[in-house]
Amino acid sequence: MSKYKLFLLRHGEGAWNKENRFCSWVDQKLSEDGLKEAKDCGRLLKEQGYKFDLVFTSLLSRSIQTAWLVLEAMGQEWVPVIKSWRLNERHYGSLIGLNRAEMAKEHGEEQVKVWRRSYNVTPPPIEESHPYFLEIYNDRRYTTCDVPKENLPRAESLKEVLDRLLPYWDSTVVPEIKQGRTVLISAHGNSCRALLKHLEGISDKDIASVTLPTGIPVLLELDENLKAVKPRQLLGDQVKIQAAIKKVEDQGKAIPST
Repeated sequence: MSKYKLFLLRHGEGAWNKENRFCSWVDQKLSEDGLKEAKDCGRLLKEQGYKFDLVFTSLLSRSIQTAWLVLEAMGQEWVPVIKSWRLNERHYGSLIGLNRAEMAKEHGEEQVKVWRRSYNVTPPPIEESHPYFLEIYNDRRYTTCDVPKENLPRAESLKEVLDRLLPYWDSTVVPEIKQGRTVLISAHGNSCRALLKHLEGISDKDIASVTLPTGIPVLLELDENLKAVKPRQLLGDQVKIQAAIKKVEDQGKAIPST
């Protein structure tokens, strides 16, 4: 029996989503389309009568910006927003900044799918010589974490995302939900997928085929033990949602030579 509602949201399209590059922990703002997606999401949630008590985001601007725009469109700007690195996107290590389609051409679509979607494969770690290493690890936001900066990840599998996310979920998010608060988690494709795996009991194999498009709210209905009691609902125009899912899945395909 459904006792609680939880909303997950992959942030609106970012600049590097548009360029089909592995963005990961590089801080990018929303693209023009991403700004529209976030506002449209807020308007949809308002039309459907939902009200939030608390929003959780990552430390990355695209996640925070999405939350702000959703709340503004809902007329709920006063709702508290709590930020944590534990909701950050998966750390793609040395793949950060690379174009997925070009990599598919070089390494094969199957290898790129393994890097993007598999549960327990970790990409090669980011090295200090990587062009985005200093931009990430010298960023002042990471001095606010609950672990020393040198202990932050240098690359992650989806399993490792879930491993760093679950303590935060259990200690910080769960108590709020159990007090009857309606929570929105405005995060990233992989942090949301990791949480979905946990809540819906998705297998290590099947999680590879779970795709979340940008800017589409996901409604989960949970029992008293915070396990999903029915399939997740992606809210909005279902034809547009299926097109958006296909767009995400096609990002890892090689572009044919012309």
